[in-house]
Amino acid sequence: MRRQRRLTTFFICLLLGASMGAHAGPAEDRKALIEYYKQQLPDIKFENYNMGALAMNRDAMDQYDSIMTFPPFVLDVDVGRVIWEKPFKNAKHFSDCFPDGGKNIAGNYPYFDNASGKVVTFENAINACLKANGEAELKYDSREIGLVTAYAKSLSDGMKVNVKVSGPGALAAYEKGKQFYYGRRGQLNFSCSICHIDNVGKFTRSEQLSMMIGQAAHWPEFREGTELLTLQGRFRQCNKNTRSVPLEFNSEEYNNLEYFLTYMSNGLPMQTPVFRK
Repeated sequence: MRRQRRLTTFFICLLLGASMGAHAGPAEDRKALIEYYKQQLPDIKFENYNMGALAMNRDAMDQYDSIMTFPPFVLDVDVGRVIWEKPFKNAKHFSDCFPDGGKNIAGNYPYFDNASGKVVTFENAINACLKANGEAELKYDSREIGLVTAYAKSLSDGMKVNVKVSGPGALAAYEKGKQFYYGRRGQLNFSCSICHIDNVGKFTRSEQLSMMIGQAAHWPEFREGTELLTLQGRFRQCNKNTRSVPLEFNSEEYNNLEYFLTYMSNGLPMQTPVFRK
């Protein structure tokens, strides 16, 4: 137990080094995190990190495989396909807004846009496409944008997450996302890292706590059948669970957090959508 505390303390100090004047950057952060998980979870291969807690429990993984053979949400995703393929008033489609019709591109999101000075999520890109074609944008927290995103991201299944952090603006956004991840908040004074780094693999009630790497590779996801949940929807749930006031969807803080979190999942294959408990 004492050795584990030393490892955790060392890792957190290393990861926070950039904001304390050290020269650790995103690549060093990610390398340190992978090494930490190797020590904490020696039986789990890196390529299985995107399965989260399922990779820690063979029975749970078997149940997941069974559910995904005939996913209960297949009809919902088909609604997303209809939205994606429906022509705009100008006869163009969503696929015209993305390279190769939107295939194998979702793993590049979020990215930092130097022109606007902001992180652009995949949902932002969906709405930018609508706006560019004279269509009404979708509400960021709507089921409709979740469904079209779920289908559109499925066109990138198997693509490895490939988020870039390049340039001072991108690095600043990444650092803000990292600070949010490690920052304590709410009545319980919790941070994201307390669960998914300090206590990874341990149980909270009946659920095992997953590793942070891989968490961003499979959103939106479906829970309890056809309940759609986006990544930022999960951020809000976690904030509520720690008795912290959730932020608005598409806030700068959540977009930066998504940027940081997704960068840490680089190199892992995407699978969207999936089922989770």
